[in-house]
Amino acid sequence: MKQTYMTIKEGKIFLETSENIEKKYVDLGERGRYYKKNKLNDLTGKEWIKFSKSWFILRPKRRNDGVLLHPAKFPESLVEKYILFFTKKEEKILDPMAGTGTVNYVSEKLGRIGYSIELEKKYFDIGCKRSNQYFFLGDCRNLKNFKIPKVDYIITSPPYWDSLKRNSLRQTKRKEIGLDTEYSSNSKNFENINNYKDFLNELVDFYKNLKNRLKKDRYMTIIINNLYKNGRLYPLAFDLASKLGEYYTLKDEQIWCQDDKPLIPLGVNSAYVGNRHHIYCLVFRNEKEK
Repeated sequence: MKQTYMTIKEGKIFLETSENIEKKYVDLGERGRYYKKNKLNDLTGKEWIKFSKSWFILRPKRRNDGVLLHPAKFPESLVEKYILFFTKKEEKILDPMAGTGTVNYVSEKLGRIGYSIELEKKYFDIGCKRSNQYFFLGDCRNLKNFKIPKVDYIITSPPYWDSLKRNSLRQTKRKEIGLDTEYSSNSKNFENINNYKDFLNELVDFYKNLKNRLKKDRYMTIIINNLYKNGRLYPLAFDLASKLGEYYTLKDEQIWCQDDKPLIPLGVNSAYVGNRHHIYCLVFRNEKEK
């Protein structure tokens, strides 16, 4: 007697016999069953569903000394989570604001092909030592200067405007041991744009111009946050999501909950100031025409 199982495909529930399932799926044990016609990644249905949760907790390992110089490196575990979901092996990934080359490093580890651009030579030099992927030194706005093909996925984290320049309480220890507390004084760096609206518009223009480097119907993830300055909240993540939605399809906002960050006394006995312990991971798809 043939057994019948419930399966989920493209959000719909189907009943299938064990014989049909064996033809369509590969049983990977505890990982679950892998659908042979999976177009997006190499994950099982079980792993796919787990990723789709709108928030997650991630406690990154302490950075090693080789990359500690950079003031805002995003963790390998975060990059790995997204690369595994949005790509298959041998596919091409771009980070146009690479820092110390984390995306290239993880791409190499996972059998993908990484392309990265970094403005600051000191971070570029560190990144070049971390992997044998494609790494370019220069201003990411000048994409035509770099031999980068159309890619399958973009993941990046831009400056949160000038937030590093004002974050004195959290940067005290870095200052004491001589580590960078901001990206650079280079006028080409986005964080050195003084006006918030100018910064936002320039960032939007840059990401808009990336459309031609991202294959149709593929995804881009931007790691970003809102920021607090001069007594008010600037909704950078929300503004960026709204404005870029005119050029890409905004698919989701995932929230990285940082429950391992210490609380610091902000505005105590005077005025409310929140301890921001989360980051937004905005997911866009290149569906729309210009």
